[in-house]
Amino acid sequence: MSQAQRILLIFFLQPIAFGAWFPHIPGIQTSLELSNTQLAIALAGLPAGTLTTLLFAGRLITRFGARRVTLCCYPLFLAAMLLPFLAPSQAVLMAVLALVGGSMSVLELGLNVLADEYETRTRHIIMSKAHGLWSFGLLTGTLIGSAVAGLGFAPFHAGLLISVPVLLLAAYALFGLQDSPALKTGEDERTGFRFPHPLLLAICFFTFGSTLVEGAVADWAAIFLRDTFSANPGLAGLGVSVFTLTVAVTRLLGDRLRQKFPVGRLAQGLALTGLVGLLLIWTAPVTPVALAGLSVLGIGAALAFPLGVTAASAAPGTSPASNVAVLSFIALAGFLAGPLLIGSVADHTDIRTGLMILAPTLFLSFLLAPALSKAGQRSLHEEPVCADA
Repeated sequence: MSQAQRILLIFFLQPIAFGAWFPHIPGIQTSLELSNTQLAIALAGLPAGTLTTLLFAGRLITRFGARRVTLCCYPLFLAAMLLPFLAPSQAVLMAVLALVGGSMSVLELGLNVLADEYETRTRHIIMSKAHGLWSFGLLTGTLIGSAVAGLGFAPFHAGLLISVPVLLLAAYALFGLQDSPALKTGEDERTGFRFPHPLLLAICFFTFGSTLVEGAVADWAAIFLRDTFSANPGLAGLGVSVFTLTVAVTRLLGDRLRQKFPVGRLAQGLALTGLVGLLLIWTAPVTPVALAGLSVLGIGAALAFPLGVTAASAAPGTSPASNVAVLSFIALAGFLAGPLLIGSVADHTDIRTGLMILAPTLFLSFLLAPALSKAGQRSLHEEPVCADA
């Protein structure tokens, strides 16, 4: 198995357990007797844990290397992923989701740095393909979760059955990877916090606008289909699945699209596509049209994060790992505010109206997309290094 194939495999494996959680959110809301706002507060634990950990995750990876950190975090994440199914209250659910978010943030940052290091070392583009396989892993998890929810099988036991083979395969792939070097700490890191470069900030807020869509659909799509169209648990879970499928397919095409179109124009076109998907969701009279809207929305949101990671790595900053950590922090900050705002709007109006807060964030992505091209122009001046398989 080549180095690229090992990286792609660990991207695919990482979100399977995470995806299996989403179709169970409506059931957990019912069992804990939570309103939409109370559920939103509990779900905010995940981004809260993610954002807190990202404050030091970049330095951790810069110091110890992405492969070592990823290898340590994989079993921690899979163990944490079992805990939400056992939560007896809103407070405990929020706390365990914070543990999930914290372990997942370091793990996913390590994966992105591994892919970026490989691209830099070989000039072989794999970032969008890696994120495409990540989405297929998420889709695999959501389908498993939907089947478990529909059949009434205990989700904790299903999660345990998922975690063991995932961990074994991930360990096999990671042990065969080249050890990413720990980077020397530069003067910028010794002097403490530095305000991010304006170009990096523009890239981060571009990504914020589109990645908020992914979090919103993951948390609220099943509830939207249940409340608006009286969908049963199995059908409601398919809302996340169809969204994830179009995200995955679009990401598999992303590396080719990056070579055919200017990255800024590509990003703007996708943001507009996402707005079309929201229009379909707003006007959907029946479940199939709503699912179509979620599919189109998935196309629009698909490439924001992989494009953002590549651009952030090339932007001015302390190190690629630190830049990607800043990107992840700002992009995922919306996951903290988004669920709360959507839940609050849904309680005062309905969930369909709540989802429309995604429109201005997608428009923000449209406006800031040209920053990706500026970062790409900087990276073109760097000399290629060696190539490997």
